[in-house]
Amino acid sequence: MKTTRYLTAMFAAAALVGCSSTVPLNQPAPVENKPVAAPAPAPAPAPVAETPVKTVDLGAEMDAAVSDKRVVYFDFDSFVVKPEFQNVVEAHAKRLNYNKKIALRLEGNTDERGGREYNLALGQKRAEAVAKSLELVGVADSQLEAVSYGKERPAAEGHDEAAWSKNRRVELKDK
Repeated sequence: MKTTRYLTAMFAAAALVGCSSTVPLNQPAPVENKPVAAPAPAPAPAPVAETPVKTVDLGAEMDAAVSDKRVVYFDFDSFVVKPEFQNVVEAHAKRLNYNKKIALRLEGNTDERGGREYNLALGQKRAEAVAKSLELVGVADSQLEAVSYGKERPAAEGHDEAAWSKNRRVELKDK
């Protein structure tokens, strides 16, 4: 037992001797002042080559795309938009969806055959058919106005199929 106490006391004394230090704890630590070298300058950026890319005015491009696509023609006594005029509808739809400030007046027309009231109704149905086609591809109803002129505004004078086929139409005009 005596040996155990003796060894314990020896270990405690050794531990206390190992923890002793000659550095005074009540004084600030010494600091060395060395000059700091300035950082190396960053390498100059590589020159950027100019590209020949032109700015595109998408609105003007769309206006130009529809400038020659302003009429949808119909068969006799019909207000069904023919598949061959879907490109006209789609071009105007892209333009109207791109710029919500643009609005169209859809002017329905007929040939000279038939009574005044019948032709006004048929012209209105044609204008509304084009409006519905535009709405189906996302154009807002507020951008469209369907009107009918019936047989009052012929595009071609004459009393034959050549003239009549040019008069059965809807004209798409900017408001």
